[in-house]
Amino acid sequence: LRMLQVKLIVTGDDFGYCPRRNQGIVDCFLAGAVSNVSLLVNGSAAADAAKLARRYNIPIGLHANLSEGSPVCEVLKTNSSLLNQDGFFHGKMGFRTALSKGLLNMSEVKQELKAQVELFHELTGHLPPHMDGHQHIHVLPEVRHVFAEVLEEYGIKYTRVPIEPGLHNCDWIPPSLRDFYLGVEEDSFNTVDVFTRHGIRWPDIYIGLSTMGKNMSVSNIWNAIDTAIVEFMSKVPSPAHPTPQSRTVTIELMVHPGYPSVPPIGGCGDGPDDFSQSWERLHELQTLIKPELQSHYKTRNIQLCSFKDL
Repeated sequence: LRMLQVKLIVTGDDFGYCPRRNQGIVDCFLAGAVSNVSLLVNGSAAADAAKLARRYNIPIGLHANLSEGSPVCEVLKTNSSLLNQDGFFHGKMGFRTALSKGLLNMSEVKQELKAQVELFHELTGHLPPHMDGHQHIHVLPEVRHVFAEVLEEYGIKYTRVPIEPGLHNCDWIPPSLRDFYLGVEEDSFNTVDVFTRHGIRWPDIYIGLSTMGKNMSVSNIWNAIDTAIVEFMSKVPSPAHPTPQSRTVTIELMVHPGYPSVPPIGGCGDGPDDFSQSWERLHELQTLIKPELQSHYKTRNIQLCSFKDL
């Protein structure tokens, strides 16, 4: 693996969720621990997040959200299939249930995704170089087609396909969460062709499910990266005449650092959730800024970058 050059995008998700999340992500970026962020445009602190990204020159993309809080499209705020009886999005599992029952109107999904791209453009002054889905909604059946169409229409090149090598061996993940992750993985496998057809790209390797929250540690991140690289290289056909120049592998590591939210501030219209109020966000932040993680990147020829550097 010595010859291997690794480009690692460390993406801080949920930028814009609340001021304390924004501050945590910015602190990570300034410490060289996060190299890219994904913005929730319907987050309560989205405008503040966009300002911070501009001030510190933080590479920023769109974290499309159809599951938490309120839509940004005016027309859909009152009467739409995307809302529950309380007038908010259906939630992480609720969205999936409504979808499987055929209750979601795909033209409304498209309308909201486009409204989020437009709002992102308004807040940041540019289109997102990458766009993924909050709670992985973008790889779900039906949604994946609409999502791909929107990316193609706006010329957004990159997305995330959450298939994590080694996930099946992570016995520390509680069964309910593990089942959810394996569902995400299956949906992702079924999405590859759709995204490919629309000319959308994503990094060679995705990591982030096995290293979330309290499961994050320096050794866990190293192991996840090493496992993924070994598996990836075993699948890549080696050239008949190996040339001396090195091969580049691209990886996205999804992270959720931040200082814990303090209610009622935060969220996407309906207040902050449990994960955002928990110490797990702070644990991620403290792990990511550890010097031994940074020095490991250097010794392993791992270069932190963003999607526009690919």
